[in-house]
Amino acid sequence: MLEVGKWPVFALLSPEELRLIRQACVFGSAGNEALYVTVNDEVFALGTNCSGCLGLGDLQSTIEPRRIDVLCGKKIVSLSYGTGPHVVIATADGEVFAWGHNGYSQLGNGTTNHGLTPALVSTNLLNKRVTEVACGSHHTIALTTDGEVYAWGYNNSGQVGSGSTANQPTPRRVSSCIQNKVVVNVACGQLCSMAVLDNGEIYGWGYNCNGQLGLGNNGNQQTPCRIAALQGINIVQVACGYAHTLALTDEGAVYAWGANSYGQLGTGNKSNQALPTQINIDKERMVEVAAFHTSHTSASKTQSGQVLMWGQCRGQAVASPHVTHFSTTDDVFACFATPAVTWHLLSVDGDDHLTVAQSLKKEFDSPEISDLKFLVDGKCIHVHKALLKIRCEHFRALLNETDEDAIEIDQFSYLVYRAFLEYLYTDTINLPPEDAVGLLDLATFYRETRLKRLCQETIKRGISEENAITLLSAAVKYEARDLEEFCFKFCVNHLTAVTQTQAFAEMDHNLLKNFISKASRYGAFKN
Repeated sequence: MLEVGKWPVFALLSPEELRLIRQACVFGSAGNEALYVTVNDEVFALGTNCSGCLGLGDLQSTIEPRRIDVLCGKKIVSLSYGTGPHVVIATADGEVFAWGHNGYSQLGNGTTNHGLTPALVSTNLLNKRVTEVACGSHHTIALTTDGEVYAWGYNNSGQVGSGSTANQPTPRRVSSCIQNKVVVNVACGQLCSMAVLDNGEIYGWGYNCNGQLGLGNNGNQQTPCRIAALQGINIVQVACGYAHTLALTDEGAVYAWGANSYGQLGTGNKSNQALPTQINIDKERMVEVAAFHTSHTSASKTQSGQVLMWGQCRGQAVASPHVTHFSTTDDVFACFATPAVTWHLLSVDGDDHLTVAQSLKKEFDSPEISDLKFLVDGKCIHVHKALLKIRCEHFRALLNETDEDAIEIDQFSYLVYRAFLEYLYTDTINLPPEDAVGLLDLATFYRETRLKRLCQETIKRGISEENAITLLSAAVKYEARDLEEFCFKFCVNHLTAVTQTQAFAEMDHNLLKNFISKASRYGAFKN
C-alpha cells in the first residue's frame, strides 16, 4: 500500500491523520508543500506557501494542516502544478480551479496577479467538462471529455500551441493539426506539451532544444507536430520530465527521447536523442511510465508490479533501468527524485485493505473463527492452532499430540499468557516492566529467544529506583545476563536511593551478598 509518510512534509502528521488521507500531492522547489484530501472529502494544505500556492487566502507558511474550505466536497480527479508554483485541479464535475503563482497568466484568469485562493477557470471552459490537467513550469493545459485540449500561460517557446510566442492569458483551444482529433492523455515538460490521441498517435509542441519533442530536430514548435518516427506504433501514455519524454505503447514497450545528461532516457549512455529510442527492458511488459517536469528522474512499472528507475536518482546518474524493491512508481519519486515531489495526484488505499500482519492482529482473541481457547485464571483467550504451530516450536509439539479445543494453563497469570499469545500474532509486547518480568519467565520456559530479548528491552526502558532491585532479582533468576548487568549498573549509579527501598530491605540473602561483593569490586563504596 502506498504510504504518504515517505514524503518528509507529512512527517509531523499523526498516524490517525495519515490514515484519513485518500489523495495527496507534494510539490514546491524543495518538496515542502503539500495538499491532501481526506476520506470525508475535506481538503487540507501545509508547507511553505510560496506565491500563495497552498490556496489558503494568505502567504503564511503553515506547519499544521489548514483546511481549504472552497475545495471541500469538490472531488478532485486530476491535479498538476508548476514551478512558481501554481496549482491546477479538475473536479468530478469537470470544473477547473487554479491558484498560486500567476506571473505569466498560468492561472488563466486574464491577469498576472497571484491567486491566493482557488478560483474557477471559466473562459472558454464553461460548457466543457475537463478530465485531466497538466502543468509545465509556467503554463497549463486541460483535456476535456470531448478530447479537446485547451492551453494558457507562459508561451516563450510555443508551449501553448497558439502559433505564436505571446503569453496566453486565458484558456485557448489548441487546434492546428489536432483540430478534429480526439486526445486521450496530456503531459507537460518544463516548456513543452505532449498529447496522445485515441488512435495511438502522439503530438508535441513548444521548446525542443534537447529534442524533447521527438521530431528528429532541435527546433521549437509553436503548433502541435506529430512524431512521425512512431508511425504505426500505438502510444497509450506519455510522461514528461524536465527536458525528456517517455511514452508507453499498447504492447508494453517504452520509448524515450530528449535530454539525457543524467541517463534519464535509460539508453545506457548520456547522449541526447532527438528521435524516439526504445528502452531495452527485456524483463516483461510495462503498464506505466512516470516522469515529471521538476526532475530528470524516470520510472516504470511492469505487469507483475515490479518498479524500475533510471536517470537522476539522489544525485547519481543511472543510465539504464534499475530494478527496485518499491511497489509503486510514486515511491521512486519520494525516495530518489530531486526535489522529492509527486509526479501525479496520489491515490491512497483506504483501511478496507489490511496487510497480512494487520489481519492477524485483528483476529487475535476473536472467538468468531478461532479453533482453540486457553483457560487462564478463569478467563478465555481465543487463538488459531495453525498460527501457533507456525510461530512457536512448543505449540507445534503440543498441538500435534492433542486435538483438544480448550487447554487450561495454571503456571502463568492471565495477563502474562495473553501477552505471550498476542506476541505470536503481532511480534510486539505491550506490558509494564514489572509484568514483563513474568513474560520473561515464560519466554525462558518456552525457549523463545526473541521474546526474551524484547522483555529485557521493555524492562530496561522501565527501570526506576523503586523497582531496580526487583528487576535485578528477576534477571538473575532467569539468567538474563545482559539485563542483569544493566540492572546492576543502574543500582550502583543510584545506590543511595536504591538501598532505601523496601525491595532492597527484603532482598534475598545470597543475592544481597553477591550484590555487595560485586558493587565493592565496581568501586561503589570508595570514599
